[in-house]
Amino acid sequence: MDSAAYLASQLAKGFSRSLHQRAAGLGFSPGQFPILLELWSEDGLTQKQLLERVDIEQATMANTLSRMERDGLIERRPHPSDKRAQLIFLTSRAMAMQTEAIKAAIAADQDLFKGFRAFERALLIEYIRRILENAKRL
Repeated sequence: MDSAAYLASQLAKGFSRSLHQRAAGLGFSPGQFPILLELWSEDGLTQKQLLERVDIEQATMANTLSRMERDGLIERRPHPSDKRAQLIFLTSRAMAMQTEAIKAAIAADQDLFKGFRAFERALLIEYIRRILENAKRL
């Protein structure tokens, strides 16, 4: 099929499969990875802040956070000034897996680019960024 959107969907599935194989042994799933990245960058965010940074549905975010809490990757703490909100913090287990998890994601990405020259990879990434910017405007 020559649909860019369809091919992008297949690409995302391929990356997810490749990351899943590596992540399972580390204790996280591909769907949790974007949240982990955000919390590694800035720990102690609210669910609303995570929603603004990770482009997923609210229900998906809630379910993913519940699984992460169950799996010992995050803990929720009361917000100091907003009684309705909770702050989400990584556990020491999640903090300890950061280096290996990022290595796993890089390896999964590199698998997808086998046989590409550096400039081809750079061009494709630039084109994907442009498409994503267009998609944000829809």
